[in-house]
Amino acid sequence: MSLSAAEVEWLTRALELARAAAGFAAPNPAVGCVLVAADGRLLGEGAHVYARRDHAEIVALKQAAAMGRDVRGATAYVTLEPCSHQGRTGPCADALVAAGVARCVVATVDPNPLVSGSGLAKLLAAGMAVEVAEGAIAWAARRLNDAFAGWIQARRPFVTLKAAVSVEGMIAPPARARAEVAPHWITGAAARVDAQALRFGAQAIVTGIGTVLADDPLLTDRTGLPREPLLRVVLDGGLRIPLGSKLVGSAEGDVLVVGSLEASEEREAALRAAGVEVVRVGGSGGRLDLVEVLKLLGERGKISVLVEAGSAVNGAFLRAGLVDRVVMYYAECELGLEGVPFAEGVASPYAVQERLSSVERAAFASDGTVGAADVRVSGYLPDPWRG
Repeated sequence: MSLSAAEVEWLTRALELARAAAGFAAPNPAVGCVLVAADGRLLGEGAHVYARRDHAEIVALKQAAAMGRDVRGATAYVTLEPCSHQGRTGPCADALVAAGVARCVVATVDPNPLVSGSGLAKLLAAGMAVEVAEGAIAWAARRLNDAFAGWIQARRPFVTLKAAVSVEGMIAPPARARAEVAPHWITGAAARVDAQALRFGAQAIVTGIGTVLADDPLLTDRTGLPREPLLRVVLDGGLRIPLGSKLVGSAEGDVLVVGSLEASEEREAALRAAGVEVVRVGGSGGRLDLVEVLKLLGERGKISVLVEAGSAVNGAFLRAGLVDRVVMYYAECELGLEGVPFAEGVASPYAVQERLSSVERAAFASDGTVGAADVRVSGYLPDPWRG
């Protein structure tokens, strides 16, 4: 439906609330709600934080009640369809009806195919006016909860693969050309800042032992935005990660090393003594079972996983069909045909890009030290909201 400018502003405010609390919402979706009187007065607003249980609609209703504001006849602007089922809390659709809310404007429906539309049906059955947004505001609401949409339909973490590539489709120069153990930046500062938003949107970041040995990364979220701790995961079948690495040295219960069933018990003990958690999974041909890795993360409530790794791990995730979203930063630099390819055993990033749906593009100005302007291309394999 077509919303008025004022209605778009209220839904935008609800989205702002949802984004601000997104770092604390998982494994539930990030949701914001704004209650507005018929005369345009703000009555209450809120967002969902998982640990506090109350959904966004309940937070907004409680705020209005605490301030002595009557919500009867009001409009609720909600970023996601109000729930209709009993979970950790009661149905939000029932709460809105009981409070006397007269109208509900929803940015997008629930992606769960088992319940999608049932919340709206409850509101309509109770005589409430219901409208569902379209266009840019609906798109933004869906993108905010890609991970939840993927999780609720596939029951495994939503995987985003991020890579920076040269014009030849390489992610790093050949090993013989590198003089130190440190990241080799391909993109400029603006693109790297943008990439930090991907880390904020993830609950776990996954890399491989090859990247750790070559780059010695920290893999931290440097956005400065409030959030639950980001789990840093290293796929390291032989438990070779150096005890002096930045990841081990900075571990505070947020570093998980995944080894093989055959890995050294002595190495495991040393890593545990250094404050690193170690788990073992099966595999074959010297490679870890990525399905088992994702199952492990899902059991820990990590529904959004960002893969920032090297060629071997990128290729393994893509070949296994475990990548849901791809984000590539194309840099105007050359690394040569002997550089490290984007994904082992997979065609070039340009071929992967051709398979993407719901493609978005953005450009970032060069900082004057790395190439020309960088271009981000992102898309889905497939879009979880089309399920």
